[in-house]
Amino acid sequence: MSFKTISLSDDAYKILKKAKRSPRESFTEVVRRAVWDEPADTMGEALDLLEAEFGHGKTAVTADELETSRALHARRKARA
Repeated sequence: MSFKTISLSDDAYKILKKAKRSPRESFTEVVRRAVWDEPADTMGEALDLLEAEFGHGKTAVTADELETSRALHARRKARA
């Protein structure tokens, strides 16, 4: 695996750090689960986005994961 060094403003770093679900989660994992696309137009697209966010083959989402997802999506929507 190769690595790249990037620069972030302090506020962007704080956003990324807050998005971590646990102290053990890497910034790479946070970026990989980030949703960059427009909101889903169909239920199939919505399910694909959920699978990407919570992991392939995952059949259940905990209340904490759901709350984290809702908070992250609300922040993204507020910035848009």
